[in-house]
Amino acid sequence: MHHQFLAHLTHQRRLSEHTVAAYTNDLKQFSAWCLKEHEVSTTSGVTRDHVKGWLASLMTAKLAPSSIRRKLSSLKAFYAYQQSRGLQRENPTLRIPTPKLARRLPTSVAEKDIKRLFGSFPDPLTNDHFSLLRDHLLLALLYQCGMRRAELIALNQLDVDLDHRRLSVTGKGNKQRLVPFGPKLVELLERYGEVRTATFPEDETSALLITDSGNRLYPKYAYNKVTEYLGAFSTEEKKSPHVLRHTFATHLLSEGADLNAVKELLGHANLAATQLYTHNNIKRLQEVYRQAHPEGKAPEGS
Repeated sequence: MHHQFLAHLTHQRRLSEHTVAAYTNDLKQFSAWCLKEHEVSTTSGVTRDHVKGWLASLMTAKLAPSSIRRKLSSLKAFYAYQQSRGLQRENPTLRIPTPKLARRLPTSVAEKDIKRLFGSFPDPLTNDHFSLLRDHLLLALLYQCGMRRAELIALNQLDVDLDHRRLSVTGKGNKQRLVPFGPKLVELLERYGEVRTATFPEDETSALLITDSGNRLYPKYAYNKVTEYLGAFSTEEKKSPHVLRHTFATHLLSEGADLNAVKELLGHANLAATQLYTHNNIKRLQEVYRQAHPEGKAPEGS
């Protein structure tokens, strides 16, 4: 029955390949555990105690709470689907407690480090090195447009509107949004296009960003590029593409951008996800208050 559910996730719910793969692995792992530990080989034979026992085994194996939550979410979605199709009478995942997560604040790169990072690239107008231009553009799109890595990789040349200075970005659930960008990115995009044409004169790839061999970027390639550059200019422990997305949001909010506007730019489904970025600004405001307000200063001699 798993294949029908996975087809439902792909075609009806339109989840990404990465998400569907995660659901697939979770369900396979649970099925294998049920067969090995309880000799249960059918979905209807699974009980609430089986689900609780599997979660307990994951906790014993010291799996991260976030991973356990996702695996439980996969099971809940599967059994809800089974019930909705009349394929399952009892739902063994009901009233199963979900492991709590420690609240993690998004990591962002300091403005001075961002300036150093982009200042390390040659002037696009005189740069004729394809790889450097591509790397420059990759980082600039993540920081200036706040995209997810998958959205960046999926960008096509036709998604770029230089006249109106905006990108058409396809996000989660195939939802599209328009993201504006500034004049410096226009220069970089134009120069990248010129050098790309000269480097790959027979290029027929629709992708905006391509590898040194002329193929569309893939997730690990983009990840490695970002960690390589951030490793040279940032002291933050995390150095993934998502850090630049966090930085995009944090810097906008620190300059007074409207929270709802940032939500739309990020492609968040609800405001709660965007509000997480305000915590970084609260720390900054607390420091300003401590230094500037008469009642914010520590007593003398303390």
